[in-house]
Amino acid sequence: MAAVTVLLVLVLAAVAAPPATAASGDKETHIKLYWHDVVSGPSPTAVQVARAAVTNTSKSFFGAVVVIDDALTEGPDLNSSKLLGRAQGTYISAGKDEVSLLMNMNFVFEAGKYNGSTVSIMGRNKVFSDVREMAVVGGTGVFRLARGYAQARTHTLDMKTGDATVEYNLFIKH
Repeated sequence: MAAVTVLLVLVLAAVAAPPATAASGDKETHIKLYWHDVVSGPSPTAVQVARAAVTNTSKSFFGAVVVIDDALTEGPDLNSSKLLGRAQGTYISAGKDEVSLLMNMNFVFEAGKYNGSTVSIMGRNKVFSDVREMAVVGGTGVFRLARGYAQARTHTLDMKTGDATVEYNLFIKH
């Protein structure tokens, strides 16, 4: 009789407790935006602040550290698209033999329904790959406790100036 009672209690507990995924209440959000890295002209948004002391004969810029405050827009045209916020942080050229960056940045939303919130992104960006994936490692505001991933695709790259526009797709659980 005791075994039946224990079994009945276990069955009732299993039925009464909601699944862990439902209990978490996670929301999934997809955001598509454009990141504008301007290294040329009188008002750059990306500035090199350090570089390796050794001579680097490769084209990877290994050891360079760049601080950014790049515009994030709704569309690919920096001058006509709605400004959604700023990408603030750093990228470091971490690839000795290829252009591969360590990205460490916050997407700071300054307009729209995510105004006042941030998404933190960190990861490897092998610049000349078609699609690069980086981790969403946190956030604030609407995105508190965020996790997920960001996919980057180069939209335009001016090889003469170094200016770039990159499409970012963020897939966020929060």
